[in-house]
Amino acid sequence: MKKEGKLRRFQELLERENKRVNLVSKQMSREELEKHFEDCLEFARYWDATGKLVADIGSGGGLPGMVLAIVFSEGKFCLIEADSKKSAFLTMAGRELNLPNVSVITERVEAIGRDDGFRAMFDFVLVRAVARLNVLVEYGLPLLKRGGLLVAWKGRNCNVELKEAVRALEVIGGQVKDLKAYCLLGGQRYLVAIEKVKETPEAYPRRIGVPEKRPL
Repeated sequence: MKKEGKLRRFQELLERENKRVNLVSKQMSREELEKHFEDCLEFARYWDATGKLVADIGSGGGLPGMVLAIVFSEGKFCLIEADSKKSAFLTMAGRELNLPNVSVITERVEAIGRDDGFRAMFDFVLVRAVARLNVLVEYGLPLLKRGGLLVAWKGRNCNVELKEAVRALEVIGGQVKDLKAYCLLGGQRYLVAIEKVKETPEAYPRRIGVPEKRPL
């Protein structure tokens, strides 16, 4: 099956299973879901994940991780999802679509970030609709190699979140490298690219739940 066919089939699987498991909004129409796929694909306009190791934090229904794993079949994608029902869907979809480049981990990202098997291993970390940027920096940067990129999908409050994230970037070891603006989903959207410029201190990420409760 070609990539276009796999993308269509994945959308069908997502629509079907969303009736049983809350993967995306129950009220989302097919046309709206197609726009969310377009939103995920914005990444491919600016970066190439071919031959790269990519983590998708809070993958949920596979947006953007599964979508981009289909597009970049020569990249390796690790989909991190703590919810067992959602991770079971991701595993099923990867098998159904014959995507050997996809692995699914059912675990909190704070635990993954402290695991030597994953820490400082990835070229890209993707985050979409998970948390505010100051929290995402603590979630994502520990997973990146030095020079790797955290890419976050953000909406109209992007500039506010960037200001909030200044201290987190300084502490965790990142700096904003690029900001891509586009219009989709009824408004202004941004891809925020944060480069890991120094090693993350061993104290981070903090214990499960702490980054969100007490952001840097």
